[in-house]
Amino acid sequence: MRIKIAPSILSADFSKLGLELKKIKLAGADLIHVDVMDGRFVPNITIGPVVVKFIRKSTTLALDVHLMIQNPAKYVGAFVNAGSDMITVHIETVSLKELQAIGQGLKKSKVKLGISLNPGTPLAKIKPALGLVDFILVMSVNPGFGGQAFIPGAIKKIRQLRAIFAKDIAVDGGINNITAKQVIAAGANVLVAGSYIFGAKNIKQAIDSLR
Repeated sequence: MRIKIAPSILSADFSKLGLELKKIKLAGADLIHVDVMDGRFVPNITIGPVVVKFIRKSTTLALDVHLMIQNPAKYVGAFVNAGSDMITVHIETVSLKELQAIGQGLKKSKVKLGISLNPGTPLAKIKPALGLVDFILVMSVNPGFGGQAFIPGAIKKIRQLRAIFAKDIAVDGGINNITAKQVIAAGANVLVAGSYIFGAKNIKQAIDSLR
């Protein structure tokens, strides 16, 4: 499968966000990962639909909006209206019935649905949801803050997932040129990276090194 690179906008310089978005597109990014945090599901607060709306105006790259929030069903519509191309919700925050309802709504809007799981969540938790989603996001750090170290247990999860899931498998957290090789070998094909890309002197070289 083609390796896709999804820079995490959380690590960008928001004082010049339009320029940062142009840089990553020119450097070969495939999509943009947008971390939405509510201070409840994770211990941090980031951005909402208003910011996503302006990101949408500033780039033609697909937006994967990662809802690290409680009760995501309540807010999905606002993020779709803001211009999201993909919505990722956490298995820890939704029932199978809620996930199904979210998926049906997104299908009408032609928006893809992803499911994510935290490092401490067993793979068995998402297995019943595999038929309802377009992609899976494996967290390789405990969500909430950028710049954390990669948790090696994610590699086993990715390998097991790839054996039973044929669509896109993304991995988020602690991704650099070393861990990228490990997760790709395990079966991941979408790499989310924040500080490794936006903190690089040469963004194109950083993206190329992940591939």
